[in-house]
Amino acid sequence: MEYNFFYTHLLLVPAITFACTVLLKWIFVKFKTWKVDLSRSLWSWWMPSVHSSVVVSLATAIAIKYWVNSDLFAMAMSFTVIIIYDAINVRFEAGQHAVAINASLWEKKFKESLWHLPSEAFAWSILGIISAVIIYYI
Repeated sequence: MEYNFFYTHLLLVPAITFACTVLLKWIFVKFKTWKVDLSRSLWSWWMPSVHSSVVVSLATAIAIKYWVNSDLFAMAMSFTVIIIYDAINVRFEAGQHAVAINASLWEKKFKESLWHLPSEAFAWSILGIISAVIIYYI
């Protein structure tokens, strides 16, 4: 079997996926606002979901390397489900709390939009799978 950099540097898969997702987010923000705003690409909300793409890429990389019936993959999938659930549901609730607090203060002091739609999380989970597979076969 030939040497595959992927096998010895598994952590590079989510790191590369993170960089690609942040770059895509920067491009989307640029086309939406027509301004160059690097800070918005690191925001933890809006499309694409960096959370989803990164954790799914790691789980996919582990599935490719150790197979889906391994204990390590089971742990990675548990971690992935928790992170995506948090990105969709828990942070939605935090945003609702921010709305209520801002209304009671009569000023917009807290960021209200903190969550991802399920479609955003799903769409960018696909990016995580694709990036892990591409990195494996490079």
